[in-house]
Amino acid sequence: MPPFPWPSSVTLREVGLRDGLQSIARVLPTAQKLAWIRGAWEAGLREMEVGSFVPARLLPQLADTAELVDAAVRLPGLTVSVLVPNLKGAERAMDSGAHWMLLPLSISHAHSLANLRKTPDAVVEEIAAIVARRRERNAAIRLEVGLSTAFGCTLQGRVEPEEVLRLARAVLDLGVDRIGLADTVGYADPRQTAELFGAVRAIAGDRLACGHFHDTRGLGMANVMAALQAGETRFDACLAGIGGCPHAPGASGNVATEDLAYLFRSMGIATGIDFERLQALRTQVAGWLQGETLHGAIHRAGLPKSMQVAEAA
Repeated sequence: MPPFPWPSSVTLREVGLRDGLQSIARVLPTAQKLAWIRGAWEAGLREMEVGSFVPARLLPQLADTAELVDAAVRLPGLTVSVLVPNLKGAERAMDSGAHWMLLPLSISHAHSLANLRKTPDAVVEEIAAIVARRRERNAAIRLEVGLSTAFGCTLQGRVEPEEVLRLARAVLDLGVDRIGLADTVGYADPRQTAELFGAVRAIAGDRLACGHFHDTRGLGMANVMAALQAGETRFDACLAGIGGCPHAPGASGNVATEDLAYLFRSMGIATGIDFERLQALRTQVAGWLQGETLHGAIHRAGLPKSMQVAEAA
């Protein structure tokens, strides 16, 4: 027996439609994105980040977010998220019908300035304004803050854990519904992951509810396991491991959704995902993104015979 209880289930949130596509220059047609959403839902995924309310001139890849939200919220049991960078984007999210808005807060001062042109504390002030506006409008949408570059930064280098804790306390005190820890540039290692998740959970409790890992240096899956052992049961993932960070040269995308689905399936931890349908969707998306760099191991290798035999029985 392990020295901790394995969870009976975990939740995967597909973020390829936002985190993945925003890092790819081509603009995927809306019809293909809608097929992606339905295919992921049919495969059993019940959380998706479908886009971001940012100016279309900055990210034309995400210009159809409102249309995607409108379609996605009609799928039974699907929790729909959108990323917003500021109050204007948050107001659009409140109007859209999305269930959650995700607010990025870079712990790294340098990354925050490069990404949002604001210091981390100025972003906290923006989050306070968003919380207040949600209250004024009595909006049902819930609010998650992603603490990005929590494990290190390509621009700044080391990020102090004390700064992660300070900013986590600040947004929790504002009344956000939950927070997550993000290894935006692929700097984390399993020991660092376990220690930081433990420290943040001590102040956030169940409001710490997401791990977001990139596989840039080959440690994405190991970091997921470290977070799992530290009590986390909700993870972001990108189909085919697409994505990256404009401020992290050479960065790969999030851990691949299909690889995480296989990891938990092999351990007997439920995800609700139909693996064969997910693999079929991955093949379909790869066709739409022909010529782009894709990632992930299980798509190439397939299920081991032992798992195939067990399922046949």
